[in-house]
Amino acid sequence: MSSLVTVACAQLDPVLGDRDANLAALDGAIAAAVERGADLVVAPELCLSGYVFTSREEAFAHSESPDALVELARAHGVYLVAGFAERDGVRLYNSAAICAPDGLLGVYRKLHLWGEEALWFEPGDLGLPVFATPFGRIAAMVCYDGWFAELWRMAALGGADLVCVPTNWVPIPGQAEGQAAMANTLCMAAAHSNGLWVAAADRVGEERGQPFIGQSLIVAPTGWPVAGPASEDAVETLVAQIDLSAARRSRTFNTFNHLLRDRRTDAYDLR
Repeated sequence: MSSLVTVACAQLDPVLGDRDANLAALDGAIAAAVERGADLVVAPELCLSGYVFTSREEAFAHSESPDALVELARAHGVYLVAGFAERDGVRLYNSAAICAPDGLLGVYRKLHLWGEEALWFEPGDLGLPVFATPFGRIAAMVCYDGWFAELWRMAALGGADLVCVPTNWVPIPGQAEGQAAMANTLCMAAAHSNGLWVAAADRVGEERGQPFIGQSLIVAPTGWPVAGPASEDAVETLVAQIDLSAARRSRTFNTFNHLLRDRRTDAYDLR
């Protein structure tokens, strides 16, 4: 049995504070992905607002509900996982909306805040929810979350087949010319060591002096990319048809070994 779905990662170049332009760019990317057969589109972190805020007031001014993202999913008849600055009363979260063609499935709030994000946003308070869809079970993380092995394991133990990663990756010091981006390496390792599909949509461009590295990718549960890495500096969309049921099968390595069953929880002290 298989569970086929065509996944797209929309690598965009959001403009800080220009919501209308960013929404139009995302709309166009989704339309183009759907023309290529996409059932599910992943878009970058904070793709409607931009990323490099200089005050909480600025971040609050560019925050919103997920309604616009829900409407895009509905208009295109597609599943959509996209990052946005979420306003909940007076609280702000760096969030990802998980949208279905018929409405909002839920929201993931970034658990691990990077740098000055901690000045504008609250740490996530919704855990790591896993959402059922007709083609399989999906979860979301955002950017720096991917540096924490615990979160990938939570996704696998929670029954996820695919982890969607809206992200704004930045350069990592010490990378030699020609080496894979650290973020790509982490996604590949996490996919392999947890038996997960990973669809990571990064952004490109520069904002207030902060460059972003692109290199979006879609990774199989074996750990090997099936699409990408994308360009380091160009807007583009990756598309791949994947079998989500392969995630569950991939966790059985041989007659003796299963990734989740073999865990020695009696020997771990994870505090």
